Amino acid sequence: MKIVIFLYPEFTALDAIGPYEVLAHAPGVDLVFVAKEKGIVVADSERLKISVDYGFDDIDACDILLIPGGQGEAPLCYDEETLNWVRKMHATTTYTTSVCTGSLILAAAGILNGKKATTHWAAADILNEFGASYQAERWVEEGKIITAAGVSAGIDMALYLLADMQHEDVARSVQLAIEYDPQPPFDNGSVAKSLPHVHEALSQMFEQKMRGRHNAAKAA
Repeated sequence: MKIVIFLYPEFTALDAIGPYEVLAHAPGVDLVFVAKEKGIVVADSERLKISVDYGFDDIDACDILLIPGGQGEAPLCYDEETLNWVRKMHATTTYTTSVCTGSLILAAAGILNGKKATTHWAAADILNEFGASYQAERWVEEGKIITAAGVSAGIDMALYLLADMQHEDVARSVQLAIEYDPQPPFDNGSVAKSLPHVHEALSQMFEQKMRGRHNAAKAA
């Protein structure tokens, strides 16, 4: 089973590496990172660098496509080379998946038209504008498309995906192997649970930056 994780400049590290740690442990899996062009791809923290061995021209098909989110997602939503490659890969997949704002790339490619999907809560309006129907869920399954909410939700989605494509015991074994047993010190991991003043402060910062990136990319 070939799994492709698409990386691009300014991707969010955990969006990609969280699911990677889950899926790479599965038996019979060939997991690769793919970028527009092979080489070093730098995460949005500007600290993590990943060497990618495959470009668009090297990969024609896969069983699972995973697209992470990140600060660099906006330009790709208006880049036809990227969108055409995503459409091409989607036509071959058993599962097409995303984490966080990676779903905006799927939506921009027309893959989420009229479909329920999720993303980072701050990108909900943009997701809807691209033709999807935002759901405030940890992950959303629509046929062979599975979208996960912000960042850490990718780990949960990957475990669900692993159980679905192989067996629940495989997913349980991987969960135990990576000792994934979240016990955060604060119950503030979703908009519904957040303290209002914390949510309000983040909303102003996140939504303005996200909208600004998309407006700039659209105008470019």
